[in-house]
Amino acid sequence: MPKNTIDRRSLLAGGVATTAAVLGGVAAAQTQEPPRRWQKGRSPWPLCMDTATIRPASLLDKIKFAAEAGFDAIEPWDGELRDYENNGGNLKELATLIKDAGLFVPSVIGLWNAIPATDDAWKEQLPKTRDRMRMASAIGAKHVQVIPQPQRPWQEFDLKWASAKYRELLEIGLNDYDLNPAMVFVEFLPGAARMGQAAAIALDADHPKAKIIPDVFHMYIGDSGFSGLRLIQGDFIAIFQFNDAPDQPAKGELQDKHRVFPGDGILPLDKCLQDLQAINYRGCISLELYNPEYWKRNLLDVAKEGREKTLKVIEASLG
Repeated sequence: MPKNTIDRRSLLAGGVATTAAVLGGVAAAQTQEPPRRWQKGRSPWPLCMDTATIRPASLLDKIKFAAEAGFDAIEPWDGELRDYENNGGNLKELATLIKDAGLFVPSVIGLWNAIPATDDAWKEQLPKTRDRMRMASAIGAKHVQVIPQPQRPWQEFDLKWASAKYRELLEIGLNDYDLNPAMVFVEFLPGAARMGQAAAIALDADHPKAKIIPDVFHMYIGDSGFSGLRLIQGDFIAIFQFNDAPDQPAKGELQDKHRVFPGDGILPLDKCLQDLQAINYRGCISLELYNPEYWKRNLLDVAKEGREKTLKVIEASLG
């Protein structure tokens, strides 16, 4: 047999071995736990604090408290940025202050009424939407939340229209402001009350940068449930809002004011985090609380407790 002739049995054996190695590598890559490089090795995700979690306080104090409490990021609201500017502040300088505090800005809340029902309303709203994008971009935000207009019955919500307008918002944000708008869903937003509805708007926008922003509280009270998380890709999520819900009042009576620290309620946070890990989500876990009982307390203590309880839930969920 010539030296350059390859034995068929050897070829098949080598092919099987190579295929097994490749498949084994893929399986390992799919199941490998992401490195816990955040929070001194305690979390695979950076921890963010929504600024509404602590109040009343100035935006500068909220930045200070978030940093002192040990968060990695902060998620401010557009009204705070506007007030800061109106009081003589410079948002570019604020971006430097945030960075110097050891924080970054994954998202800003938000583009209110950004997808109205008619073209005339869209044109009227667009300057306000652009101004909110400008502010978010100025402080170095990566994303901004898209909040559709709620003042219409769900029967009048046009998914095709909403998706087309969301695509326009994506193009404006990415091209003009280096900012990635992402769809939220809230139970009082007809047509965007559930995770599946927000996902439908984002998917039908037919844009590679389309994203959604889940919130465990809205997933619960809006009846989205929690199983859908595992069915999407991690990079489809811009930021993951985190909190918990008490067992009382009943789900139908829950309001934002009833949100509690992670681990102090009944939500399946462990399953959510395990699913986020499984879909290779790499964004922030953002503590988002609007509990007036917490606002009565020392705000730094609230921030510290929120961070620590979030970390404990992460560690207990992932082992």
